[in-house]
Amino acid sequence: MAGFISPETIDAIHNTVDIVSVIGDYTTLKSRGPIDYWGCCPFHGEKTPSFHVDSDKKFYHCFGCNVSGDVIKFVMEMEKVGYVEAIELLAKKNGIPIKYKDGGAPSDYKRDDTIEKNIELYERLASTFHYFLMETPQGKKALDYITARGLTTETIQKFKLGYAPADRKWLYKFLIGKNYSKELLAKSGLFSQKYPDFSFFSDRLMFPIFNRKGQVVAFGGRVIPPADESQRKYLNSGDLPQFKKRETLFGFSFAKNSIREKKSIIFCEGNMDVIAYHQCGLDYAVATLGTALTQDHIKMISGFVAEGTVYLSFDSDGAGQEATWKAIKLCRENSLTVKVIQLQGGKDPAEIMLKYGKNNLTAQVNSAILDSDYLLNKVGKKYPVDTPEGKTKAALEFFAYVDALQSDIQKESSLEQLSQVFNLNPEAVKRDFLNRNQARERITIRQSNNVESTQQITKDAELRGLIAVTADLDQFQTLRSSISEDDFKNPDARRLFRIYEECYQKGVLTIPNIIESCNGTGFVQSITDALSSGVYKKEECSTYIRDTIKFIKKNKIEEQRELLIKRIQNFVIVTDDDKNQLNSLLTQKMELDKQAQLLSK
Repeated sequence: MAGFISPETIDAIHNTVDIVSVIGDYTTLKSRGPIDYWGCCPFHGEKTPSFHVDSDKKFYHCFGCNVSGDVIKFVMEMEKVGYVEAIELLAKKNGIPIKYKDGGAPSDYKRDDTIEKNIELYERLASTFHYFLMETPQGKKALDYITARGLTTETIQKFKLGYAPADRKWLYKFLIGKNYSKELLAKSGLFSQKYPDFSFFSDRLMFPIFNRKGQVVAFGGRVIPPADESQRKYLNSGDLPQFKKRETLFGFSFAKNSIREKKSIIFCEGNMDVIAYHQCGLDYAVATLGTALTQDHIKMISGFVAEGTVYLSFDSDGAGQEATWKAIKLCRENSLTVKVIQLQGGKDPAEIMLKYGKNNLTAQVNSAILDSDYLLNKVGKKYPVDTPEGKTKAALEFFAYVDALQSDIQKESSLEQLSQVFNLNPEAVKRDFLNRNQARERITIRQSNNVESTQQITKDAELRGLIAVTADLDQFQTLRSSISEDDFKNPDARRLFRIYEECYQKGVLTIPNIIESCNGTGFVQSITDALSSGVYKKEECSTYIRDTIKFIKKNKIEEQRELLIKRIQNFVIVTDDDKNQLNSLLTQKMELDKQAQLLSK
């Protein structure tokens, strides 16, 4: 394919197109120098930016997943098009004339223009449906319905809402009359497969579905009340060459700039929810299209909200709660912060907007709660948490959420929150959580004799804190001056600390020496993975080590407190010396309480 495009055109693309501007349409890029830009990778989910764009060399590279290339390759990957199509897209957008070898496109090159033709058809049809809604008696009942729900003319025009006539044969006759071929219409997704001249959408309020460029690529249709209950309430176009449900979000083209600016997004359940939010000024709302939230959706938005918040606004019924849980899990697995909007006073955003106005809806969004609070409240109502069995079931269900968290500090905090909410022993909760996960933590390593062996290690906050030291080995001195080998509860963490200490005492604390000393253990893969992925940044290492020290000290204090409390509870006073001894124990406990309080700040 590359041979058909002239070198002059390719050079013009490279010399004219701003790669930072093109990539910036898919992820937020921040300048770290005259030519260096960094952001979260649009090809894989991440919270710490590892995606680098060199505006001078016009090249991108991700240090996380190792993708790299020029602006043409980027468009090919993101838009899922071929080489020629990527060049044509870039040329058209930037006003660059396309030249082919020998003065024209070769006769044996048959470009697939199905997507282009379908988009042209859908764009024209969206205008036709909009005309029916706004200007004809046929569309009046649909217009009356959305007006009664509080939508303004400005909003209706912004989203280009429309009406599909009730006559199912009208559309086919109309398009044939406009010289569209039967072959194109048969594959357009607009008509019944069994009856080729019967429209898929009829007598419905129509929602054009736009791609990220603002082109109409599909439709959604809603029945208009009062409607025949046998009809499906909502219909969406099936997957088409220009449209994939799992890769498309309703309202994204309108919300994209606001999502980038606010670093936040609201995921809704339906199209009307999105439109109501936008009309109320909450213009960073989007909705999935008849599917659950997917990894493709997360990939689409993660570059914009990695440092912000994902808000979930789903129905409170069983299906809505299930969708909320799945979305929380998926977002947390991609290191995204999540809050849940719990709407009060109406069944959906449009009803709340109509009854109470936009300020009320805005206030409810601002009152969204963290996903951990939402889930703890949910399992607290689901199980009888006044009994040991109920508490166990609630904890086991909440553990699935903790599993999805990517930060050990977040895991520990969530387990502590679980302990506090249901009045559980924190250590017992941690043990139950670790015991159910230890079997999964198996790391395969290749020893120096090239024979594979498997060794089980327990990866928790202690061990991850030690692995973080590899990002800045100078931090080991800070670590060893604050805690000792005996302070670690995890035996694997003690072993790795011992290895570091031995290298430090010999004056050879370097990565090669550490890895050599770790031969035959399960640590090698963990250390090399951390180094190659860049998950621990040198500039963040000191903060991570301080948190690790605080975590270990806090655990040690909690262990000492529990032992003291048991001694105090079992203490029997017989003599005055016994009273003095008890007072001494109580004083020790008070001192430990103060230390724990200081570490919690």
